[in-house]
Amino acid sequence: MNDREPPGTLAPHIPADLYRQAQTTGQPIVIVTHTPAQGRPARAYLLPIVVITTGALGIVGTFAAVLALLDYAAHTAAAIAGAAGPIGIGGLTLKLTRPKGK
Repeated sequence: MNDREPPGTLAPHIPADLYRQAQTTGQPIVIVTHTPAQGRPARAYLLPIVVITTGALGIVGTFAAVLALLDYAAHTAAAIAGAAGPIGIGGLTLKLTRPKGK
């Protein structure tokens, strides 16, 4: 590498002859380079989206299971009440279902 060549890559608007001239005269050279702003990568957004989606699906699944169990319990209670007839405790009778014919 030649001693007169500037270090690194110069910006395209600075000609090499101006750099050499400033180097020979002793003028200070200021080179400003702009770096693009660092944004968050897509991977940083992916993990929270996956966690939230998984949690939402878990909650929906749990709610559906609770509703299915309640439906099953209601059908079971209706079947037992229909088969058992009136229930009596200490002289009090309770009919769980309405009579079919009157």
